[in-house]
Amino acid sequence: MKKNIELIMFDLDGTLVDSLKDIANAGNFTLKSFGLKTKSVREITSYVGEGREHLVKKLLGDNAVFLKEAVSVFGEYYRKHSSDNSVLYPNVREILEHFKDKKKAVVSNKNREEVVSNLKALAIYDYFESITGGDEVERRKPSPFHLYKTMQRFHANKEKSIMVGDMDIDILTGKNAGILTCAVTYGVSEEKDIIKVEPDFIIDDIMKLRDIIC
Repeated sequence: MKKNIELIMFDLDGTLVDSLKDIANAGNFTLKSFGLKTKSVREITSYVGEGREHLVKKLLGDNAVFLKEAVSVFGEYYRKHSSDNSVLYPNVREILEHFKDKKKAVVSNKNREEVVSNLKALAIYDYFESITGGDEVERRKPSPFHLYKTMQRFHANKEKSIMVGDMDIDILTGKNAGILTCAVTYGVSEEKDIIKVEPDFIIDDIMKLRDIIC
């Protein structure tokens, strides 16, 4: 049975935008800047989800003494190159257009500036009435602060709100906020990891949100 949803909150990377190559390029640029060995795209993108500092800390490993400087290097590079290779996942624009009359928001652990840059570069910025970055909340996902802030902005109730994301951290965020959750399987996380956190819905194509939301 379809759910009567008024507010759809989307994660960004791995859900709306395939930005993994640009993130990996920023990671490897940072490693090379400190004379460290580069890593594969797959390894670097396994660190995605908990914000820039977490990603860079994982990148550095035993070299975390450089953390502050490395976070700065990563951020400066990524600001300039965040959309070099990034593309929308299939049917993203179509689903946003389909739900053009619904309230829609992006909730990301990325800094707001980077989120806005990605959305504008891919020409989907205007579909969203609200954007909340990780630098705008007291605690990042899986804390529900992103979602609480967004729901308050729209005066939305929990029963009519849903979180859509590609990682276990997104689903846990929705659960922590007490709202419905929908996982997509084409992003960063493996499906087995998504299943473990028991989202309300699992889809392999974002267009299938039409079967969930009325």
